[in-house]
Amino acid sequence: MRNRYFLPKHSFLSLACAAATGATLPGLVYAQEGNALREEVVVTGSRLNRSGFDTPTPVTVIGEEEINAEAAPSIDAFVATLPSVQGSGNSSTSSGSLSAGGAGVADMNLRALGSNRTLVLLDGQRNVPSRSTGQVDVNTMPQGLIKSVEVVTGGASAAYGSDAVGGVINFILDKEFTGFKTQADYSETNRGDAPNGRFGFTGGFDFADGRGHFIFDTEIFRSEGIHYESRDWNLNGYQAVNNPHRNEPGEPRLLVSNNVGIQAYAPGGIINLVNGNGPGADSTGLVGTFFGLNGQPRQLAYGDVTGQWMIGGDWDRLLDSMRGTNSLAAEDNRDSFFGRVDFELTPNINAFAQASYARYDGYSFYIRPTQQFNIAVDNAFLPESVRQQMIDNDVTSVRVRNAHADVPASGTVNERETTRYVVGLDGAFTAFELEFDWDTYWQIGITETDERQQPTYNQANFRAAIDSIVDPDTGEIVCRDPESVSAGFTVDGPKFADLPCVPFNPLGVGVATQAGLDYVLGTPNRQQELQQNVFAFNFRTNSIAGWAGPIALAFGGEWRKEQIEGNVDGCFGGPGGGCWKYGNYLPTIGDYNVTEFYIESGVPLFEGFDLNAAARRTDYSTSGGVNTWKIGLTYSPIEDLTFRYTQSRDIRAPNLAELFDPGTGRTNNVPNPNASGGSDEFLQQLTGSTEVGPEEADSFNIGVIVQPRFIPGLSLSVDYYDIEIDGVIAALDAEAVAQNCFEQNIEDFCRRIEFADSTGVDRSDITLINLFRENLNSLTTRGIDLEATYSFDVDSLIGGVPGTVTLRGLATHYIELVTDDGTNAFDLAGVHSAFDSGVPNWSYRITAMYALNDFTANATVRGLSDGVVRNEYIECQPGSCPISTAPNFTINDNSASGAAYLDLYLAKTFAFGNSKAELFAQVRNVFDEDPEMVAFPRSQGSENRAGYLPTSRRFYDVLGRTFRLGARIVF
Repeated sequence: MRNRYFLPKHSFLSLACAAATGATLPGLVYAQEGNALREEVVVTGSRLNRSGFDTPTPVTVIGEEEINAEAAPSIDAFVATLPSVQGSGNSSTSSGSLSAGGAGVADMNLRALGSNRTLVLLDGQRNVPSRSTGQVDVNTMPQGLIKSVEVVTGGASAAYGSDAVGGVINFILDKEFTGFKTQADYSETNRGDAPNGRFGFTGGFDFADGRGHFIFDTEIFRSEGIHYESRDWNLNGYQAVNNPHRNEPGEPRLLVSNNVGIQAYAPGGIINLVNGNGPGADSTGLVGTFFGLNGQPRQLAYGDVTGQWMIGGDWDRLLDSMRGTNSLAAEDNRDSFFGRVDFELTPNINAFAQASYARYDGYSFYIRPTQQFNIAVDNAFLPESVRQQMIDNDVTSVRVRNAHADVPASGTVNERETTRYVVGLDGAFTAFELEFDWDTYWQIGITETDERQQPTYNQANFRAAIDSIVDPDTGEIVCRDPESVSAGFTVDGPKFADLPCVPFNPLGVGVATQAGLDYVLGTPNRQQELQQNVFAFNFRTNSIAGWAGPIALAFGGEWRKEQIEGNVDGCFGGPGGGCWKYGNYLPTIGDYNVTEFYIESGVPLFEGFDLNAAARRTDYSTSGGVNTWKIGLTYSPIEDLTFRYTQSRDIRAPNLAELFDPGTGRTNNVPNPNASGGSDEFLQQLTGSTEVGPEEADSFNIGVIVQPRFIPGLSLSVDYYDIEIDGVIAALDAEAVAQNCFEQNIEDFCRRIEFADSTGVDRSDITLINLFRENLNSLTTRGIDLEATYSFDVDSLIGGVPGTVTLRGLATHYIELVTDDGTNAFDLAGVHSAFDSGVPNWSYRITAMYALNDFTANATVRGLSDGVVRNEYIECQPGSCPISTAPNFTINDNSASGAAYLDLYLAKTFAFGNSKAELFAQVRNVFDEDPEMVAFPRSQGSENRAGYLPTSRRFYDVLGRTFRLGARIVF
């Protein structure tokens, strides 16, 4: 391994600037004027409370004014616009997490290192996860009481424990709020869709002659979502597919093109295999017959066929039931309540208790459920003209693939309830002639989930119901096996238990009966409960005498227990099989506990030169003990200039899913060159392991802060970071396993695939792909953060012009983001593909705010630089391409364009009596910029890929111009 710590190798200095808000100054904040007890607020980069101490760890602070000016529908939508936050999930981007239960979770992802490597805190305290993989839904925070968001863009495990590998996002509450305020707003796009509205009410007041203080916040949010719709930019058949002429000399392996359509599936079914022959090889004329309205047979005009795709021909004809089935926006409904009471027991001891409740329910569609099946010549639903053609050609059965328009799209209908209780004490005392502040608390957090699918196929019922014939005695259509018994279930228990099979017509559009749909469809369901118990204590002092000034010290400990249990109603998936097309849930059951102790110090070495050091010992019941540490230096040779440096060892321990997942099922298709149509349906089994150990990360940061006295209000910072994670806990996805087997002929990956032919000779029919968590090799990222803030009175520059202007710019340059699984190493910096965890080379956010008395205007430009589809691809034009070998495939267009969006915000405050009201309006994506089209060659065989957007939701605005109007009232 190369030396990550030899200082001369790093040629960049860092930016770490505490903008005008005092981002890097922990300082002391007094809770109540008349209270002898001080409430210490420590900026997230350190546990120390020493006033005037600059933490060497970069911290960006976003204040309430900036949060209000963003006018985002939820706090996650705002934080996700920060350049250092990349790859975060929300209810729309997580719609594909069907069996994993993640749909609807809004998680945060620093550095694109994974949301499970970003620690999310509320006032420095952990929160109960919202799913078994450890992510916290940030929309459970009391949004009306958030006064700032602190983002630590560096390892912080020594201070805060496991998961703080990419950094920490800490939501700071205004615990001193006094009075009442309310906010209501409404938004929709300029196309009149995605309507959403929010109402919040917040209050705070003293009691018991000022010894006590109570705050509360409640919020209601409703959003309708956008389903079964496509924007104009999604109508051109833009795709990246295997070049149908890739075996010809000079041709690229991958081809990016318009007019690409699906040929393997049709809204009412299409015959794509007869006697083992597919398009171009069938002599019967049956291949290409698709079943339209009322089951009428039609013939597809093929273009250039490549796997399940084709270029040209009737490229657009079969997309009708699939395009738009991935919801453009999810439906979200949120309700929350938060309350906190502080009470001064004695002049030096304060007690507090808080309780919160957050409820989410929502749904989104992800995929048109597809099926492939055989239809016999005597099937009752076969049109007579097709039956006769089969008889004439001596064909006994045909293979049909269907993206059934009569069946609703699949997706999730999830509900989550998160309840959290915290009680604690804090205070101050003197011992050994030292003044100490201390706090301790006990927390119980519970997340209860009800995870359901939109109606999806029960596999056994579907197979039995489509295999129907005409009863020769009665002339009625019946199932071939009339004794077939329904195995379908709903959340309320058995459905059609002990009832005979009901025929279901799979050939055509508008042909399914309600009785048939009721028989073949069901709603898989799982309930789970996650619980987190935490006991913690902390002591701090800054009164230890030192040779160059007072030494700050903090120490403390924490005990934590994480547990999960659940149950599945009725039919469920299991190892080697599953009842459902999607939603083969299994409950995750297990628990672990953690005990840890830490110490941190801030030592002035000489004037302007401070040392910050921290160490933590953590013991896990599953994997044993591990040590983390941090060393940091800050040096200010003059008041205007501060240099800083940090180096740390950080960890992420395996979460509940990685430890105890019993074998989550997932169904889809993967490319298989041995299968008809070039893809094959599979069932995936992903299993946890108690053998996995913690990830270990080595982080390095060096930076400079410039706050020139000759330009008051100006702050500049540059920060270079380097993070290397070893023993990454991960599992290769099914597509990667299939590619490593079929494309690179790696036998170890072929052994993870089970085929219908158990000998493995005929690899045309995949039955199961086994995936398991393991400590893979490494994940490395390097980059530069830039931040600048300048605040000034306009009159000082332009005489006679009133008002103040605040300019702020944030940018991150991602130099490298390399994942290495031991077989392949891929650099994802600059990769814009929708199915890769890539990051733009440059991401930026620039704001300009003008304030004059009761008027505020704010303009924001957010954007990203140009990029590529994949860094390892070789771009070349047909006729001049070199030989293509995996993973360095040739492609005719490897580009991915950048984007820039302008948002405007206006607000006007009106006073009436002792109250004031603020009316505000925001326009997001002012110029209604369409998202940039980005090819994604991965998932060539995925059955639902035709429903995906040909862009990246993580990088581009897919909704277009959006308007929001609202009012805030303080009284």
